[in-house]
Amino acid sequence: MLAHMTISNFAIVKTLQFELKPGMTTITGETGAGKSIAIDALGLCLGDRAEASMVRPNEDKAEISAAFSLANNQAARRWLEDNELSDGEECILRRVITKEGRSRGFINGSPVPASQQKALGQLLINIHGQHAHQQLMRPEYQQHMLDQYAGHHLLIDRTRSAYQRWRQAHNELKRLTQSRDENEAQKQLLQYQVKELDELALGEEEFTEIEEEHKRLSNSGELAISSQTALSVLYDNDDGNALQLLQMACQQVNNLGEYDSNLSAIPQMLEEAIIQVQEASQELRSYLDNLDMDPHRLIYLEERLAKIMSMARKHYVMPAELYQKHHDLLKELDNLDCSDERLEDMAANVESLRQQCIEAAEKLSKSRQRYAKELDQKITESMHMLSMEHGEFEIALTSDPERMLSPLGYDSINFLVSTNPGQPLQPLGKVASGGELSRISLAIQVITAQKVETPSLIFDEVDVGISGPTAAIVGKMLRKLGASTQVMCVTHLPQVAGCGHQQMFVAKKTTDGQTETQMRPLTTDDRIAELARLLGGSEITERTLANAKELLVAA
Repeated sequence: MLAHMTISNFAIVKTLQFELKPGMTTITGETGAGKSIAIDALGLCLGDRAEASMVRPNEDKAEISAAFSLANNQAARRWLEDNELSDGEECILRRVITKEGRSRGFINGSPVPASQQKALGQLLINIHGQHAHQQLMRPEYQQHMLDQYAGHHLLIDRTRSAYQRWRQAHNELKRLTQSRDENEAQKQLLQYQVKELDELALGEEEFTEIEEEHKRLSNSGELAISSQTALSVLYDNDDGNALQLLQMACQQVNNLGEYDSNLSAIPQMLEEAIIQVQEASQELRSYLDNLDMDPHRLIYLEERLAKIMSMARKHYVMPAELYQKHHDLLKELDNLDCSDERLEDMAANVESLRQQCIEAAEKLSKSRQRYAKELDQKITESMHMLSMEHGEFEIALTSDPERMLSPLGYDSINFLVSTNPGQPLQPLGKVASGGELSRISLAIQVITAQKVETPSLIFDEVDVGISGPTAAIVGKMLRKLGASTQVMCVTHLPQVAGCGHQQMFVAKKTTDGQTETQMRPLTTDDRIAELARLLGGSEITERTLANAKELLVAA
């Protein structure tokens, strides 16, 4: 519940602090005193749009803070924990607006965007404005009121989720169907390119292998001459070769180790060199025996390389990247392949998702029908209590899964009313007068408020157009609501004001050409005087005081 508010330099408020208690608190004051300023300021803490004109003239900034008790508000506590903004059993919302129009929001001292303040505010308090009866004429608001009363948020979420999945699949199918013809030219080009690469049939490492083989065949003559010369020097030359020289050297030093130990390792080193020369000679001879100098193979490799190089230039890639380019084109072609079979599969999936959406919407519709009947009865009873003895209220639901399917289901909601005997039920705006509309709107708001999960409710002059005995009934309805929920009600009616568990008074004061709004709690004697003012206007008599006291005692 809302426990405390502090307002500084907001509109015509210089400084204002007040505490609020459980139950029903009524707020009264003279016309134009600014009874709704506290509610407007609270709206800023709840994420409403800020403007530079909200800052008091000649001041740098306006600041509003609202402290809420979270003792019985599990939803708000869970939201704060999920967003890592929790700070015990209390939550403080603060908003600062500069004279340039910039604003900053805070939750428990942490800076947050206005969207987060708005999201949390919906869990803390519910404001019913003085123009709610005008909103009540709109079908979407009527549906919101019914859904709020029914409290079937999970059904709405499931329907919205199913609708989004269906629309996403539907749009994808539509896009592919429309782009099929547009992509045909691109598809033909890709098919031609892929066909060329298929015919080339380049292996993954083939270019590197061909390039290496081509280099070897192109230099096979030089390879043969150099290898033969090396073999002759190492082994084949009868007039003298490296092997013979090594063997002679080995014989010369073979026994020298007996005379000088420093030479004992040399014979072994020469023997190892002899072995290395022999193995190298064998390798060279084997290489020469197997050296391929096939000119036809060389011609084939040159032609193959030329094709690969030409195809690589055509696709603006390096020859070594041509294999990957081939696979990329295959993948792109597959993505463009909108075959009739594929589209048929997608269409079947779209229809399946649509049926799931309709099933979810059907459950939501049945819930609406159930709660609509319950709401019909309660609002009709309230209309009778509010001096519309022959009034009748009915919520008409029109369902059309084929044409009206939306994220909120397939129902069209229309509030129908009859206020006189024999008068048929007709849409609310066509039948009700201004006063009747205000009473019906108030009845709907009070009844639906009983189902709202937020622990605090504000009614801002929702009793406009109501007077006399009806006003007393309205006051009792709000007081009864205040027994289980914190209710704040801005009113000009003494019958409503007297029903509050406590009462606040708003007044304007002008000092040195500066106007300031103040708000203070009233004692019992102050309340009697204020109720007398509301009853008798500027002239307060003993009779009006007696009537005021009677109102307070009756409440």
